[in-house]
Amino acid sequence: MQEFDIQDSVKGIWDKLGGWLDSIIINLPNFFLAVIVFIIFIFIAKYVGKIFDRIFRNQIKQNSIRMMAIKVIKAIIIMVGFFVALGLLNLDKVLTSVLAGAGVVGLAIGLALQGTLNNTFSGVILSFLPEIQIGDWVETNGFAGSVTEINLRNIVIKQSDNNYVVIPNSKIVEEPFKNFSRTPRSRIFVNCGVGYSSDLEMVRDLTTKTIQDNFPQRGNEEVEFMYQGFGDSSINYVVRFWADVTKNRDILIAQHKAIIAIKKAYDANGVNIPFPIRTIDFKNSLNLDNKG
Repeated sequence: MQEFDIQDSVKGIWDKLGGWLDSIIINLPNFFLAVIVFIIFIFIAKYVGKIFDRIFRNQIKQNSIRMMAIKVIKAIIIMVGFFVALGLLNLDKVLTSVLAGAGVVGLAIGLALQGTLNNTFSGVILSFLPEIQIGDWVETNGFAGSVTEINLRNIVIKQSDNNYVVIPNSKIVEEPFKNFSRTPRSRIFVNCGVGYSSDLEMVRDLTTKTIQDNFPQRGNEEVEFMYQGFGDSSINYVVRFWADVTKNRDILIAQHKAIIAIKKAYDANGVNIPFPIRTIDFKNSLNLDNKG
């Protein structure tokens, strides 16, 4: 009985191996076709990667962002080729299992790296935004400076005091920011005051002409002069004009130049810029009766 059992087991094994061999021989053309298709998709991924590399070089200045985007595109194409190859091998169940497993793994990774992925995707978004580029002068999250780097995790700003500030990408995407470099010209504000005895129309015309001579206006631009109110010792006004501004320093330079020009014009025409004056009135409320 034992000999018959051993013979039956051996025969079953050989039958099983024979069935596998037959399946391999039958599916051998599909196997070679699947391999060829997968290799073709790999070459397609490399070619498409080179094309997108040329496209991204003009749009993305950061190498890390550009290389990551190209790798993602290549990975997607190769994954498509892998799934097509599995379909040619009639491995539908394996394909379904792979997709299910990839979904579970992706969900777990996404939950574990939620903050990191948020900054990463924000970095990708920032790299494509024309509103912020390397070299732009921006104000955001309470900091102001020139953008020196945009990577997958953060943006680096060099402030006017030569210190660097590292801000997470998600903060830039979620919070408003002001970019001085997106417009070549900007409006400058200068506040001042003149004495109550001044000829207000003459002061207005003199100030407007002084600003126009030092800051030529273009197109529809104009110098705007408006009195704002009566101060403690002066009648206050604001003058607004346009100048070439791409960073905060340009604003300071324009204000500096305008203040010097206004002061010289006022000195030459006898216009007084009063400093705060406080009048102290001494009243003798003490009645001294020396009688008696």
